[in-house]
Amino acid sequence: MTMTSPILEKYWQTPHSPGVYRMLDAKGKTIYVGKAKDLKKRLSSYFIKKTNHDAKTAALLEMINDFEIIITSSGHEAFILESNLIKEYNPKYNVILKDGKNYPLLRIDMNETYPAIQRVRKIKNDKALYFGPYSSSRSVNKTLKQIQKIFKLRQCKNTQFKNRSRPCLNYQIKACLGLCCNDISSVEYKKQVRDAILFLKGRSKQVVTKLKIQMMDYSSSREYEKAAEIRDTVFAIENILEKQVVVSQDLKDRDIIAFAAKKGRAVIIVMAVRSGYLIDTAYYPFDLGFKEPDEILSAFLEQYYKNTEFLPSFIMINQEIENKVYLEHLFAEKKGKKVRIHIPVRGEKKRLVEMAHVNASRELGKRLQKEEEERASIMMLKELLGMERLPLKIECFDNSNLSGQDPVSSMVVFKDGRAFKNGYRRFIIRDLDFQDDYAYMYQVLERRFSKDPSEMAYPDLLVVDGGKGQLSMAVAVLKDLNIENSFMVAGLAKKNKAKGEQFDKIYIPGRSNPLKIGQSKKALYLLQQVRDEAHRFAITFQRKRREKRAGFSVLDTIPGIGPKKKKVLLKHFKGIGKMKTASIKEIALLPGMNKTLAEALNHTLNRNG
Repeated sequence: MTMTSPILEKYWQTPHSPGVYRMLDAKGKTIYVGKAKDLKKRLSSYFIKKTNHDAKTAALLEMINDFEIIITSSGHEAFILESNLIKEYNPKYNVILKDGKNYPLLRIDMNETYPAIQRVRKIKNDKALYFGPYSSSRSVNKTLKQIQKIFKLRQCKNTQFKNRSRPCLNYQIKACLGLCCNDISSVEYKKQVRDAILFLKGRSKQVVTKLKIQMMDYSSSREYEKAAEIRDTVFAIENILEKQVVVSQDLKDRDIIAFAAKKGRAVIIVMAVRSGYLIDTAYYPFDLGFKEPDEILSAFLEQYYKNTEFLPSFIMINQEIENKVYLEHLFAEKKGKKVRIHIPVRGEKKRLVEMAHVNASRELGKRLQKEEEERASIMMLKELLGMERLPLKIECFDNSNLSGQDPVSSMVVFKDGRAFKNGYRRFIIRDLDFQDDYAYMYQVLERRFSKDPSEMAYPDLLVVDGGKGQLSMAVAVLKDLNIENSFMVAGLAKKNKAKGEQFDKIYIPGRSNPLKIGQSKKALYLLQQVRDEAHRFAITFQRKRREKRAGFSVLDTIPGIGPKKKKVLLKHFKGIGKMKTASIKEIALLPGMNKTLAEALNHTLNRNG
């Protein structure tokens, strides 16, 4: 790290006091905020003791152009100030847990007459109950499926519920009580909802006990049909309980959180234990960067529990953190009762934390192994293509159309051997009323690479889906733009099974025959993965364009429905499929619509199948 004398001079003047520091880049932007009980000692790890940094941390340190400090009266005050500054500056290299909107939740509003259970991405201040965040879409979908199978709560939006004239598919598959069409009292329905809430809180045994009492009551009064329904519900819950693991004999709620770090990477595991049962396990990966393990863990705890509705009374962790007392106070305010954060030192609780740490370490090992394999594939690809630099950023383009209609192209980006979806782009082919894949590719590549690299950085490797023809087209575009030597280009063509070809073919400029794959199969598999993702992305976009055009063409045939009404209809229903099944009353309530137009729309759509 090349350290300028003004920074070192500033460092030598730093006191041995508690406080907060901000790292600034060349533009004066805050890239990191940290706290310390001893500012000078902490900053020495950046500016004096520089030999033990890994490559990634060393690269980050190169970005530091200046720093600022704020002295506080205590380490506790430093923690509070650090938290506020992170929220203010949103620094690039701090531990910023994904916003709660990125993690799925389940929402139930008990203020509604007939509360629905909804999957959402963000907690609002609306007095509704939220459950989660869940570790993945798969996890929340599994829970939602269980709720629907057992309790049959409605999922539809309020507008659909109020205006529906016939039961939906969920009712037909026995995943909803059909409140929209069946005479079910709000009181009875809310009993189901409360049982579902207990289930979501991990109180399954309590629900079973309650239901068994109801079942006996119905049986005693000879209401055998109702008793049989409750019996089936009990069986369903007990079946789920059998698959859950009992990890704590005291039947208390607790979260077990462990941290594992290695080679500049870290993984935090959260094991949610409710009533003694392990109900969910989630992993959160981080780069260590500038941060110490206790910084990552404490920042994670604060942000994680800010984004979750349920706070257990006990949070067990596997290492000390500086701000434990502050976090306990913060969590107690949110929960309304005492919350304890502690490191168990003996017995069953210690065993649980050790188990969590083993799982976190195992997950970290898997991620590191995958990174090593991805790195090996990138190295192998560099050698195979004869590149001067590693293809850390790969862009791939693919076209899609249906008999020349709605032609589109996709661009996908892979960074460090993994899909980088923020870099994906979609292109609509313009001003070409004939089918010509070469013309499509030329137009899209010209549009992409006409952009200034300061606006959209060039890749290390450009891949086009196709053989020598598409590769030649790509090279021609780059020559026309005078950037043919800026990065490597390759074409990937499907193997010809009829000719006995075993592998897809890789073409590069200046060579008429495809490259010999030999022992470089991992490099080929990486390119195939990139190409297949571009193909998937292009087909998905083309299908959406086709469906949208089909929808507009049908709507165009209905007198009285112009561009504005079409936009309203498509925005509300998200497509023709849901529009077909909507009731006339629901359609008529939309802005600009009325009963006559709704009837005409319903008739036209269902007539056309």
